[in-house]
This record gives sequence, C-alpha cells and structure tokens, in this order.
Amino acid sequence: MRKYTPKDNVQRQAYFSDRFFVSPNVPRYEINEDEIFAKDFEKISSELTIIDSYIEHTHLVLYINKNDIVKMMTYLKNELKYEMLMELSAIDYLASKDGYEVFYEMLSLSKHKRLRVKCFVQKDETIESVTSLYKSANWSEREMYDMLGVKVVNHPNMKRIIMPDDWYDHPLKKTYPLQGDEVAAWYEVDKIFGKEARDIIGPEQRDPAAIDRYDTTRFARLGHEVPNGVDISEFEPETPISYQEENAPLLKKLKPEESVVLKRRR
Repeated sequence: MRKYTPKDNVQRQAYFSDRFFVSPNVPRYEINEDEIFAKDFEKISSELTIIDSYIEHTHLVLYINKNDIVKMMTYLKNELKYEMLMELSAIDYLASKDGYEVFYEMLSLSKHKRLRVKCFVQKDETIESVTSLYKSANWSEREMYDMLGVKVVNHPNMKRIIMPDDWYDHPLKKTYPLQGDEVAAWYEVDKIFGKEARDIIGPEQRDPAAIDRYDTTRFARLGHEVPNGVDISEFEPETPISYQEENAPLLKKLKPEESVVLKRRR
C-alpha cells in the first residue's frame, strides 16, 4: 500500500508575497444601474428563482439552482437573445464547500451585453448538459469533466477530451499535484514498456524546469553534441560560448568572468 500524503490544496504556493499587500475586492453594483440588465432581470425572475444577482465587470451575474440550468439557458437564448455561449467551466471549492461552482459566460450580439450564469454542484452530484442548446458546450462540458471531475448527464459523448481515458483523477483539481501524482509518473513507462521496466527506466521526469547537464539521453548539448547515453559526469569537455550574430547591433555578449552562479534562490 502506498504511503498516504495529504492533498488538501497542493497547488497553493507562493514563491514571494508581500505581507502588507491587501487583495482588492472587485466592486459589485445594483442591477437597476443598467437599464438593459434591469429589464432582463425582471423577465428572468418572473420565470425562475434567482438566488443572487449583481453587476460585476460590466457583466450581469445570476446565481441559480443547478436543476434550473436548462430552463435558464433556454430562456436566455430564445427570449432574451443571448445567442452565444462564450465559455463554460467550473471552479474547485471542494476543500471549503465540498463542491464546484459551474459558470456559463453568455453574449448577446444585438444588445452588446454579457451575462454570467452560476450554480453550485456538490461533489457527488451531476448537472444537465446544455449541448442541445449551444453546440459550443459540447467540448467545454467534456473538458470540465476531464479536468475537474464535474459529471454532466445527457451529453452526446461524455468522455475525456484531453487526458487518456484511463487517466487517474482530474488535473485541474486543487488536490492534484502540479507535476502529477505517483500514477502520472509511471503512466507512459507502464504503457510503452510495461511495469516490469520500472526499475530499469525509472519514473518520468515531470518537472518542466528540470535540466540535467549530464543526461545525454533526454537532453541535447548545443554546440558540443555527444552520442546518446554517453556518461560525461567525469572529464566533461568544455563547451565554448558562440554567437549566431557576431556583429549584431543590439546583442550584448556574455562575459563568463562576470557571471555569478546562484547558490540558492530568494
């Protein structure tokens, strides 16, 4: 059995933060401050129950029950002329609220207005598909399921769209490590070579910033190439510094004697 490691919010990390910085709040305005939004809200509220409503960043934001999403989107498209679904996704609130906030970004070309519909979906609940109303929802709903794990019902092809079908977990959840978990580190090794090759190949390097100057299998040495797999950890040949444009007017040449090697980062 693998050793348990807590994964409350492994993606939350700050490399530098100002302890005196106060995050600003986005101002919210009353709906009656915009004539078009006020009329739209009056019509919508006569048909559906609105949990919360306000104007934010020139968007009319409406919070509704998830069971009313198809009815809401139908009314917006057919009655209020919000004919374009621009974006559809979810926000992970599993740690604080045990669920997801799903949002739908709408656009009315005739009114030149944007409207955002929000609803909350608990971790083990599902939400109805709106693909029958907006074709753009097809891939967005699949991506929402693939990346975050929000299950959408009555979708014509509800399956992963980015990750492999047998991938473990959902990469955009806050509980998912930025460089992948233990399963991700062995996925391609197991698929291509089989689990029996784990001791020979080792886990996949999933850190995009990782550089190993002595690894001649996965890294190329520009200016001084060596055969694949050659051990250069000892008696490493020097790589001379060269420039593509010798006399370029804006090119500042590097002076190795003035360079400083950092021993640690801030």
